[in-house]
Amino acid sequence: DRIVEFAVADNAPAVAIADTGNLFGALDFAQKAVKAGIQPIIGCELAVDFGDQDPTARNALAAGPARIVLLAARERGYRSLMRLNSRAFLETPIHQAPHIKFEWLQGDAEDLIALTGGPEGPIALAINADHAALAATRCDRLASLFGDRLYVELQRHGIDKERRAEAGLIDLAYAKGLPL
Repeated sequence: DRIVEFAVADNAPAVAIADTGNLFGALDFAQKAVKAGIQPIIGCELAVDFGDQDPTARNALAAGPARIVLLAARERGYRSLMRLNSRAFLETPIHQAPHIKFEWLQGDAEDLIALTGGPEGPIALAINADHAALAATRCDRLASLFGDRLYVELQRHGIDKERRAEAGLIDLAYAKGLPL
């Protein structure tokens, strides 16, 4: 309710939500947004296994898959979100947190918009772990799927890991011609 109220007060034509690891809020949110004359944008923050983690490392890169935000650009994108989210729960081994494999995005990226996930995303984690080449490789892989629908996500909440990653994220975005 509050998200829709803020959007109406700000004369926003559209507003998005991105649940973490599920789509539980999508239906209720969409119904309330439409009722208020706001275009709902449905998203999901999903952990993605790039297949490049080093299990012997003692840093955030070894912690497992990091999350990116996927937003449905149209109905087919919403169906892709549902399919990816279901696969995360059904095809992840029981001893692991639900996540998707990067390869699963290859058939489902066309109608999705991607955000790189902020300070806990796969690119910022690599930057903060002093793995600039890995950050660039992950960015290239995402850009190959999403093209101009990939946005390098900056967050400014005054948190140290945001500040540490920001310059590297901006440099990467400019070097690769990606929007911030």
